[in-house]
Amino acid sequence: MSDLLLAVRKIAKSYGPRRVLDAVSFTVRPGEVLGLIGPNGAGKTTLFECLAGVLPADAGEVRGPAGRALSPAERSGMMFYVPDGIAPWPDQPVCRVLLFFRDLWGVTAGRVAAVAGALQLRTLLGAPVRSLSKGERKRFLIALGLLAPQPLLMLDEPFDGLDLRQTREATTILRGEAARGRTLFLSIHQLTDAGRACDRFVLLAGGRVAGEGTLPHLRERAGVAHLPDTGVEEVFLALT
Repeated sequence: MSDLLLAVRKIAKSYGPRRVLDAVSFTVRPGEVLGLIGPNGAGKTTLFECLAGVLPADAGEVRGPAGRALSPAERSGMMFYVPDGIAPWPDQPVCRVLLFFRDLWGVTAGRVAAVAGALQLRTLLGAPVRSLSKGERKRFLIALGLLAPQPLLMLDEPFDGLDLRQTREATTILRGEAARGRTLFLSIHQLTDAGRACDRFVLLAGGRVAGEGTLPHLRERAGVAHLPDTGVEEVFLALT
């Protein structure tokens, strides 16, 4: 476990007779950008909520670097989860929420300014959170995640609502965060975006893990290692 940040083991979740997650297992490594890949309805958000302790899992465990099972309360010290589609403190201006995070986590003013600038939030600082467009709100949520100190940042659909240029800029920002030693876990349904952003992948289909690894490793599992130009989309389809 010394080279692992987390080991997720046999997480299961059902809603009545519907099995949403079925014995989901994978690992998270320090300093990587890990992509949770799958179509809408694959169980990605449910898995993130179970890992973060927002939703109780029916079975399974999450182990830390020392190999010890972590309670949901202990996980909160290791991971910061940013859900998709939320509008925190909707009546507050963007600047006030950013300053709240600055004070909450002891972030420097320079760091807040750098994050706001990189994500093009400076012209939105006086706008109430509820007034933001989908893409503006997404950039705002990414900023909140970047200001949090936990070593693992989990972002649910970080590129949803962003145009091509904004997606590429956000990818550069997130990869820069990983280069500074932070681990990122991104839930993504747009596979082209995942191919650009991620070092490794967990492929989720029908609540089960269909594959885990780097793209070359997954190409080998899919039997297309002799086709080095095969992208994430084709590999996902071959394995699911």
